[in-house]
Amino acid sequence: MTPSIENATSADTSPLVYAPRRHPVQLVIGLVVLAFLIFIGNSLLNNKNMQWNVVIGYLFNPHVLHGVVVTLGLTVLCQILAVIIGTIVAVMRLSGSRVMVPMAVGYLWFFRGTPLLVQLIFWYNIAALFPHLVLGIPFTDYYQVLSTNTLISGFTAAILGFSLHESAYMAEIVRAGILSVSSGQKEAALSTGMTEAQAMSRIILPQAMRVIIPPTGNQGINLLKATSLVAFISGGDLLSNVTDIYSVNFAVIPLLVVASLWYLAIVTIATIGQTYLERAVGKGYGSSTVRKQKGNQPDEFGHAKPVEPEAL
Repeated sequence: MTPSIENATSADTSPLVYAPRRHPVQLVIGLVVLAFLIFIGNSLLNNKNMQWNVVIGYLFNPHVLHGVVVTLGLTVLCQILAVIIGTIVAVMRLSGSRVMVPMAVGYLWFFRGTPLLVQLIFWYNIAALFPHLVLGIPFTDYYQVLSTNTLISGFTAAILGFSLHESAYMAEIVRAGILSVSSGQKEAALSTGMTEAQAMSRIILPQAMRVIIPPTGNQGINLLKATSLVAFISGGDLLSNVTDIYSVNFAVIPLLVVASLWYLAIVTIATIGQTYLERAVGKGYGSSTVRKQKGNQPDEFGHAKPVEPEAL
């Protein structure tokens, strides 16, 4: 005879205890990786050829610190210029103009299609193509002839190369952010009497920041590490100054460790800042944190009870 529902419900109603799943394979893999990392770390720490005394001695060397400052300044300046140029190119790409769209596409095609190191070397040697630059005021007799070698230093060439190359990628990031905003937002803004420029700056771009900020932070961190390429044109960055030192004392590995430690420290700080910035920009776009669920205990059949939404 089939038991009745009353008998089923009168059974033990104590909450079920869920045992966590065991993952022995993952545990073994984790222990193997941990043992390997300990072995590598121990071999590096106890290796006399690492010359840790040299690493500590040059970690805060004035020449190294100057390179850190130049690297940070170059990163910030080039990222700002890249965002400005990239935003302009993205707007040109989305304008629908028969003139602006091909120009934007050509810009992206060229600066994304040529290697960054090639662009840096090109700008550094631009004097071979234009030995002199003429600067003047149009429709006047005032002009000044400048030597290109004097005007384009390693630092200036780095600014040109990084800004133009990075702006091509920022243009695609900004374009993706603009496209993520509903077209109805623009139509509503135009219906209130705003111009195209006002609708873009006041309505579209502020909403697109939620999509633009995360990849922009990643591009900024990549740009920070890519500044090490400036060492090829002696731009005075961190790696350039470290290279100057180990070319004299021949302590190549210890000085490269010094540079790596500084890059790791800066990237770590930038990553933490990016995380807080993303949280600030993403407020109001869905739940970013998991709320504590109260009373979510299983019923007598082992099913989770629904949780009432908390009052605002």
